[in-house]
This record gives sequence, C-alpha cells and structure tokens, in this order.
Amino acid sequence: MSVCLVTGGAGFIGSHIVDALLARGDRVRVLDNLSTGRLENLSAAMEKIEFVEGDIRDEATAQKVAEGVDFVFHLAAMVSVPKSMEKPAEAESVNTIGTLNVLTAARAAGVRRLIFSSTCAVYGDEPTLPKTETMPPRPQSPYAISKLAAEAYCQLFNESFGLETVVLRYFNVFGPRQDPSSPYSGVISIFVERMTKGVAPTIFGDGEQTRDFVFVEDVVRANLLASETPNAAGKIFNVGTGRQVSINHLFKSLADVLRRELSPRYGPPRPGDISHSCASPALANTVLGWSAQISFEEGLRRLTTGVVPE
Repeated sequence: MSVCLVTGGAGFIGSHIVDALLARGDRVRVLDNLSTGRLENLSAAMEKIEFVEGDIRDEATAQKVAEGVDFVFHLAAMVSVPKSMEKPAEAESVNTIGTLNVLTAARAAGVRRLIFSSTCAVYGDEPTLPKTETMPPRPQSPYAISKLAAEAYCQLFNESFGLETVVLRYFNVFGPRQDPSSPYSGVISIFVERMTKGVAPTIFGDGEQTRDFVFVEDVVRANLLASETPNAAGKIFNVGTGRQVSINHLFKSLADVLRRELSPRYGPPRPGDISHSCASPALANTVLGWSAQISFEEGLRRLTTGVVPE
C-alpha cells in the first residue's frame, strides 16, 4: 500500500484518480483550494481520504501535505486558456510557481515519484501532425507557457535533485464530472449541458478545427502506469488517442446521441485557441504499455447515459 497525494483532487480528472487509487488500496491525501474543484466530486470517497483545503502557492501548505507521501499526482492548476489570456500573471503564479512549490516539498519529503499533468497546448499551432514529444514547443497562451515552464522544472528535479518525475501531456480530456457551468470548461461538457436543455451551443470559429478527445478513464490509467513503470522517470508522454475529431462532427455526434434537432451558432475564434490537435501515443504505448481503450463514440455514450431524453 502506498501513500498518495493528489493536488487538485476535487477537480474533474483529479477526483477520478482519487477513486482509482482507493480502488487499488492506497491511502490518499487530497489538496484542493476549491476554486474550481468541487467537494461533490469526492462524495463517494470523502470518508476514506484525508482532505486538506489549501493552495499549492503556499509553501507551508505544500510542505505539510507532502510529508509521508510516496507518490504525488500533481493536477492543481489554472486550466483555462481564455482566463490565462486575461490574467497571465495568475497563470504563472499557479501553474509554474505552484508546481515549483510542490516539487520542492516533494523532494524535501523524500517522495518517490511525482506525476505532472501537463497539456498538448505546449505544442501550439505548429502544423505537423500527429504531435510527438520530440517536437519543439510553440506555446501560444500564458497557460501553455506556464505549463511548459513547469515541465522544465519537473525535468530539472528529476535530473539534478533526485526526485523522479513523469510528465503527461493531456490532449482533450472528457467524461463525467467535467463542470459545464464555466465558460472555460471542456467543449463536450458545455455542449452536452446546453443541448440537453434544447439550447444550441456556440462554436467558436468555423467548426473545422480538430481535437484529439480522450476519455477520462484512459487518462487515469495513464497516471497509474506512469507511477508504476520503472523506466518512465524523466520522460514526457502524450496522452491522446491519435484520432482527430472536428468540432462540427462533435456537434453532429452529440445531436444524434441526445436525439436533438439543433443547429449550432457560430462565433469568432477565441484568442489562444489552436486549429488542429492530434497526439502520437506511440511513446506511451512503448514505454508505459498504454493506449486509449475507450473510443470517442463510446465515451459520448457513457457521458450521456441518464441524460438522453425518452
């Protein structure tokens, strides 16, 4: 049995990782400031975990929660590209300095390995597809820049400070518990919430931009494998399916699943958004033995179970 810290563990992906760690018999501590995370995401787990309400930007808090921990799953972050364009200093403070605090605390506490949740946004709009981990980054938002800087700190701590780190670059994660109430949430959760109510969602741009949508259960499995695989330390892995789906196709697929006859509205492109995104998951497959198991269509079916009208 391991002791695991999940920062941002009340959030969408973090809460699913908490559930998986409990299911394999680990002891789990969660740190979350509840700025975007929600306690209801942990409702089934709360009696089994140690929950600490606090901020990764506070050094004393980071040191306290790292004590006695074997593995850190670091997900706490500002995850919104648009918000980072509005508040770049806050993105830097949370994503870079906050991560540095967590790394420093983990090193001091003798943590065995830290798994860092990064993003495909670091690749930017460089046109070559699929994206491979060896491509030079071209971040186009404060969010992407702050995550790239945090990745560099992770690699520094792995190479120079004796703390094993693994970086996971998520592509477009979707699934249950993704909060649709925020304008900065994932496009799928927003579309489902609005289309269920019979409201046409807004597509920013012409809808032909593409994303690599990966279901949250596959992302959780990548995290667990990253914590367990000996030769993963120091490496960066894409976590995506290798399939491109346009936003227009997403809309049509959801309209079919939800049995809604709606036409989307179109708005201007959002600053910082990239045009096309698709992962090469080859390295994760080779080193971690990971590949996505849940298709885009199956993920949509699972997400909309219980909300499809009779």
